[in-house]
Amino acid sequence: MASSATETETVRASHILIKHEGSRRKASWKDPDGRVISATTRADAAARLADLRDQILSGRANFADLAARHSDCSSARRGGDLGTFGRRQMQKPFEDATFALKVGEMSDTVDTDSGVHIILRTA
Repeated sequence: MASSATETETVRASHILIKHEGSRRKASWKDPDGRVISATTRADAAARLADLRDQILSGRANFADLAARHSDCSSARRGGDLGTFGRRQMQKPFEDATFALKVGEMSDTVDTDSGVHIILRTA
């Protein structure tokens, strides 16, 4: 059983979400009809994220700038910032990946029912 300290633990994170044909909701702020999303495979989504992640890690691009341009989440307008959240507030794979990161660390690709993400833990 988790201790009470773990129960109250919170993190702050930003993410970039790329939706695909398997996503539970095939629409986003940049693809309201879901045409592009419905035609995107999971492999294509993951490959796009891997490229974005490489750009960030190499210093050629800024996480927030890429999130604002590429993320299918409405958090894109905030540079991908999801704010602070605790346990059981996000889909389990997303939560597990975020809590496993150190502050300032970026995840590999993470699959959820929403799509494929890269996550940057900010606090």
